[in-house]
Amino acid sequence: MSYLRFGKHYIHTAYVALGAVEFVLLCLTPYIQQSLALYLGGEALPVHPLQAMLFALVLSCGTLSMGVYMSLLQDGFLAMFFRTLVAFCFVSVLALTLLYWLIPAADTEGTLVGRVVVAIVLVLLSRWCFRRVVDSEQMKRRVVIFGAGEFAQGILNNLQADPMAMGITVVGCVPDNASPMVASERLLSVPKHWYTFCRGLGVSEIIIAPEERRNQQGELHADLMECKLRGIDVTAAVDFLERTTKKAHLELVHPSWILYSEGFKASRSRDVAKRLVDLSISLVLLVVMLPFIALTALAVYAESGGPVLYSQERVGMLGKTFRIYKFRSMRQDAEKEGKAVWASQNDSRVTRVGAFIRNTRLDELPQIYNVIVGEMSIVGPRPERPEFVAQLKQQIPFYDTRHYVKPGLMGWAQLNYPYGASVDDARGKLEYDLYYSKNHSFLIDLLIMIQTVEVVLLGKGVR
Repeated sequence: MSYLRFGKHYIHTAYVALGAVEFVLLCLTPYIQQSLALYLGGEALPVHPLQAMLFALVLSCGTLSMGVYMSLLQDGFLAMFFRTLVAFCFVSVLALTLLYWLIPAADTEGTLVGRVVVAIVLVLLSRWCFRRVVDSEQMKRRVVIFGAGEFAQGILNNLQADPMAMGITVVGCVPDNASPMVASERLLSVPKHWYTFCRGLGVSEIIIAPEERRNQQGELHADLMECKLRGIDVTAAVDFLERTTKKAHLELVHPSWILYSEGFKASRSRDVAKRLVDLSISLVLLVVMLPFIALTALAVYAESGGPVLYSQERVGMLGKTFRIYKFRSMRQDAEKEGKAVWASQNDSRVTRVGAFIRNTRLDELPQIYNVIVGEMSIVGPRPERPEFVAQLKQQIPFYDTRHYVKPGLMGWAQLNYPYGASVDDARGKLEYDLYYSKNHSFLIDLLIMIQTVEVVLLGKGVR
C-alpha cells in the first residue's frame, strides 16, 4: 500500500481515502438532518453547499486535532470512539458555535447537536466498514533491507520502537559483505535476480543499508536500477526512516544529507507569507484569548502575588537572543542561586495555579507578543535558554541547525516527543526539529496547529 505526498509530508493512501469518504459524509450530514426533520413533520430551510462544506471542514479538523486516525491504527476501535466524541462533541461544537456567532450566515437550519449526532453515526459506520473491509496487514508496505549488520539492526530497532512505523512490514534483511548481526530468522538469501525476488515476496521497496559504504559491484547496481525503473522503490536508509517515522535519525545524519537533500531551502517569499500568517493568527488569538489572559494574571497574583509575568533569555533564529515572556508558574525563588535548572517531573517549584496553567498551556499566552514583534513564529522549534544551548551544541551533533528556522509557540517536537529536560531529551527533540527544518511548509504548519489541540486538551508533555 503506497503513500501520497502532500508538499514534503507523506500520508498513507488508505487513510487519505478514508478521510475523503468521511468529508463527503460530513457534507451530506446537514441534508440528512434536514430530511429527517421533514420526515418527522417539521420544517427545514434549504442548506447551501458552502454551509455544508464548512461544517464538514470544521469536523474534519476536529478529527485531526484529536489524533483519531492514528488512534484507530494504534489503539483500536474503542479508543478511536472516545476520541471521536471529544473531537466532535467538544472541539468541533466549540469551534462551530464561535464561527456561527461571528458569521451567522454560515449556520444551517436545525440544531447543532442534531447535526453532530448524525455526523458521529455516519463516521463511526464508515470507520467500522473500513476496519472490516481493509485488511490491516494488506495495508502495510512490505520492504526488504539490503544489509544485515549493525546499521540494519539499528533500522529494525527504530521501526519496532516507533508507533509511526506500524504501516511497515520488514520481510527480511539481505546480507552484504559485512558479518550479519541481525537475528537469523531475519536473514534472507542473496537473490540472483532482485526484481524477481521482490515480486515473489510482494516487496514494494528496498532499503539500502550496507554496513560497508564502499561502492557495490556493477551487477548489483544494474539489478537495483532495474527494480527502480520497474516500479520498486530503492531508498537510502536515512530517507526511509525520515519518511516513515517523521523525524531525522541523528545516528544516520551526515553533512551530505543536509547539503544534497531537497529540503533545508531558504525562501524569501515563503518567509514573507509565513510572517503575514503569523501576524494574522497572533492578532486574532490576542483578541479571542484576552479574557483568559486577564483571568490567568488574576489567578497568579491571587495565589502568590506579583510579578505575574516573568521573562527568560532564549536563543532565536541564527543564534540571536531575545526575551521570552510567560505567566509565572513557579515560586518566585525558583532559581534563587541564579543558575538555569532543567524542570523535573512533578517539580516542587511549580505552584498550584502554575500546574494548571502549564497543563493548559495558558502560561504561554504572553508569547503572542513575541510573535507579533517578529521574534517567534506560531509554528517552529521551541526556543531554548542560552546556557543549555551552549552545553547542547558541544554534546549533540547538528544541534545548531535548529536555529536556521524561527522558533515557535508550538512545534513538531512538542507533538511527538514528551517534555525534554535532559541532554538525551534534547537529542530526541532535535530529531523532530530537524525533520521540521528540512520539510517545513504551510501544510505542515497547519497540521501542527490543528494537532496541538490534542496536546492542550490532554496535557501532553507537561512538567
